Amino acid sequence: MENGNSVASTVGKAIRCKAAVCRSSGEPLVIEEIEVAPPKAGEVRIKIICTSLCHSDVTFWKLKEPHGIFPRIFGHEAVGVVESVGENVKEVKEGDMVVPVFLANCEECRDCKSKKSNICSKFPFGVVPGLPRDGTSRFRDSKGEVLHCFLSVSSFAEYTVVDITHVAKLDDRRISAEKACLLSCGVSTGVGAAWKVADVEAGSTVVIFGLGAVGLAVAEGARIRGASKIIGVDLNPQKFEIGKKFGVTDFVNPKDCLDRPITEVISEMTDGGADYCFECIGLASLMNDAFNCCRSGWGKTVILGVEMHGSPLSINCLEILRGKCITGALFGGTKAKTDIPLFAKMYLDKELHLDDFITHEVSFHDINKAFDLLIQEKSIRCIIWMDR
Repeated sequence: MENGNSVASTVGKAIRCKAAVCRSSGEPLVIEEIEVAPPKAGEVRIKIICTSLCHSDVTFWKLKEPHGIFPRIFGHEAVGVVESVGENVKEVKEGDMVVPVFLANCEECRDCKSKKSNICSKFPFGVVPGLPRDGTSRFRDSKGEVLHCFLSVSSFAEYTVVDITHVAKLDDRRISAEKACLLSCGVSTGVGAAWKVADVEAGSTVVIFGLGAVGLAVAEGARIRGASKIIGVDLNPQKFEIGKKFGVTDFVNPKDCLDRPITEVISEMTDGGADYCFECIGLASLMNDAFNCCRSGWGKTVILGVEMHGSPLSINCLEILRGKCITGALFGGTKAKTDIPLFAKMYLDKELHLDDFITHEVSFHDINKAFDLLIQEKSIRCIIWMDR
């Protein structure tokens, strides 16, 4: 068995490397030596350059049994280099720079070929703890016990195995690793939601509930599209100054609204209701607020947050008859293989701003600091470097 540092000798063999393993709900991650099996047919083994922490990682990290599955290797926002490929993989080769993603894009099924959806029907989205083709993991710990996969990526490891349908190739190597990493989840979700789901147009009014990385990416997408007013709604007053960098023009803190409902405040600010509202937190109550803040006749609400408590959404059917609509979007409607290279080009062309999303950088051995920063709302994105 070869050490992961000798790339030329690892093809077709298991690799021993380091991973940040979570053994139990809410416990700090522990750097352990693990074994990563070679890729099977249709899979790619990737050497991770850097990764980042997303709120979804934290959400699943906190889950207890039976929904929480441990031991597990989290992480799903990353960039890396192809170390080796399994049988039938022609799309990428050793040495290619790639971005792994949590949502499949097979490019063959009816949904992937359609402009109407980014939900692959051949490899449907799920949160099962294995890879999509056979449901098994490619990770083992030092005792030979299985370490479960997360969202088909598991990027908190020096090496990971990902299905080719979950990989986007970046041909233009001018984009730096940390910027490419951002396109793996949060930024693509927000920008994609503004462009592909809402189709925000110039002069429109936009309201964003939650100015985390996804909400700020929605603002960035709306800014590029020429929205005339972009209102951020957040309980953290510091988010307004941050939001200005991404095009947020106005800010509302619900705590400062006194006894006035947020819908009344937004209605006044938008002359009767916003053209587009985005819910980026994951609370049914805020989804309802977002819908009610949209303009009758054509207002569109886009749900990006995963409801934290499993609560149902209840909306006024009469408002639907009046022309409002509400829709959801996984990964912001983004098709990884075509859209991520496009976003990368837009960044290189100085159209898409990525730099300000990165607020902190830590070494892999300090990965738990990234959790602390995100939980304390001190970071937007913390880049975790594998070789530092």
